[in-house]
Amino acid sequence: MSSPKNQKNPAKRLLIMGAGGRDFHTFLTMYRDDPGVRVVAITATQIPFIENRTFPASLAGPLYPEGIPICDESELLDRMRRERVEEVIFAYSDVTLDYLEEKRRLVTGAGARFATFDVAKTMIPSRKPVIAVTAVRTGCGKSATSRYVLRTLRELGLRSAAIRHPMPYGNLEKQAVQRFTTLADLDAAECTIEEREEYEPHIMAGSVVFAGVDYRSILRRAEEEVDVVLWDGGNNDTPFYKPDLWITLADPLRPGHELTYFPSRANFEGADVILLSKVDSATEEGKATIRANAKKLNPRAAIVEGRMPVVLTDAEAAMVKGKRVLVVEDGPTVTHGGMRTGAGTIAATRYGAKEIVDPRPAVKGLLAGTYAKYPGIGRLLPAMGYSPDQIRDLEASINASDADLVVVGTPIDLGRLVKINKPSVWARYDLECAGSPDLAHYVREAVKGRA
Repeated sequence: MSSPKNQKNPAKRLLIMGAGGRDFHTFLTMYRDDPGVRVVAITATQIPFIENRTFPASLAGPLYPEGIPICDESELLDRMRRERVEEVIFAYSDVTLDYLEEKRRLVTGAGARFATFDVAKTMIPSRKPVIAVTAVRTGCGKSATSRYVLRTLRELGLRSAAIRHPMPYGNLEKQAVQRFTTLADLDAAECTIEEREEYEPHIMAGSVVFAGVDYRSILRRAEEEVDVVLWDGGNNDTPFYKPDLWITLADPLRPGHELTYFPSRANFEGADVILLSKVDSATEEGKATIRANAKKLNPRAAIVEGRMPVVLTDAEAAMVKGKRVLVVEDGPTVTHGGMRTGAGTIAATRYGAKEIVDPRPAVKGLLAGTYAKYPGIGRLLPAMGYSPDQIRDLEASINASDADLVVVGTPIDLGRLVKINKPSVWARYDLECAGSPDLAHYVREAVKGRA
């Protein structure tokens, strides 16, 4: 593929591969105002219904009066040829290094350069202390950890808010800067189930949540009302803000993933504190593997352990015993996160369910496509809700099951969004730190004299 020769427009022609979040942030922080680069397209994958849009001119800036087209990743090679792309930037997360290498070969085979996003250059500095919560995989327990950190800050009398990793599935202009304080705010913004799973627990705990697309503007807005910023990361992505305290969760149920997924290693090596999560469910071997990898790659990091007990009331636990149960788990965790043991599964097993019912014979509509794309899901029902149609199909699939009881393992009470025609219980994780010094100690040290 030859480079364009038009001397009137010598800008390097670049394409960003993304999944509706990190890709936008990479553009805004690295390329938006650079006249030497022309981003000709953004591709989308992992998340349904986020392609065939335009990144709007109002966000893209004066160099992009028509905005930037967003297309499905399956169109990558065609876009590269048509747009004479010289370089491709890979800007999404939670993929294996083998997957990343496959994309590299695809791009370089078409004659373009290939690079991953620059972690440091996409971290925006803040005027306030920043605590970042990241992980080496989706489903490690970031949400429970973020709530723990916010609770610790409240106990210190500090004003804080969670700035959540982007999930811009709707109108990008309307979602540029979002602030949520009530469940009614989520309704007004027409949030998906996936967004609610991340925002709602913070709101129920009394915290303010910021999110959106333009994370520089989001940060400036949050700085007006908080003493400390909490970066609540998504998937295994790196922080969008330069942290004063960088917490990375490693999952001893999936030891070694800190080395074999992208960009897990950046989080693992950059962490000030590595939190071994779910130690109450893990083996000593799993914990030892992560400790050994930390000693090699990040010996300066403090290592703390955290239990993540599944929360059920006594009455709910009694309902599970002896029942044939349908387990509904967090969608992203069991799809591209690849997790096979969520809060719902643990609750069903621990509290004596007779059987975990296979949901696949009863699956309706769009959910069938999810199983086709992620066949390893098996006997779990992912709570997919990226669109009203998916929510409708999720409800129909739950109600078509012949289970006695539904065990909901999502971070939110799913019963508020779908009508379940059988008894249900809601299992969720919370974080309890083990040992001393614990995570709260490092939080207190990070904000001492700073806020």
